[in-house]
Amino acid sequence: MQKEDCYLLGYITKPHGLNGEVAAFLDVDSPEEYREMESVFVDINNKLIPFFIEHLEITPKKSILKFEEVDNIEAAEELAGKELYLPLNALPPLSGKAFYYHEIIGFEVIDEVFGTIGPVREVFSNSSQDLAACDHKGKEVLFPITDELIESVDRDNKRLHVKLPDGLIELYLEE
Repeated sequence: MQKEDCYLLGYITKPHGLNGEVAAFLDVDSPEEYREMESVFVDINNKLIPFFIEHLEITPKKSILKFEEVDNIEAAEELAGKELYLPLNALPPLSGKAFYYHEIIGFEVIDEVFGTIGPVREVFSNSSQDLAACDHKGKEVLFPITDELIESVDRDNKRLHVKLPDGLIELYLEE
């Protein structure tokens, strides 16, 4: 399994107890949707290694996982800080205005006033504001991804309809 075929589920924070359990942060909107998870990929030295889950306890702040063949604190310590991945096809389908960032790459962005801006090239995720990057007439245009700005998502025609703040596009087009 390659990383480009997966999404980042979260990461292991630290060992939990003495018998090989680990505490993990699941970086998802609804961790409880993953209660039936049977396995996960762990990024070890830039390779995704499958780990089968023996026991899983999910709480809003953290999750406790017990992997098969990880039976002591030393083995659990080696997993601390490692990222957890799942295949993209394991994502629950979304509808309406909700979307996964990887899903909108290549979608044509259409502003309510300005019209067609261009395809989404990349999405930047950071702690303050998530941004989508489009190419418009050879210039990069960034816009925030917020519920207020996203009007609709047309998955069939690969279009993202937005209502961007007045002057945002013009700001990027100025010489």
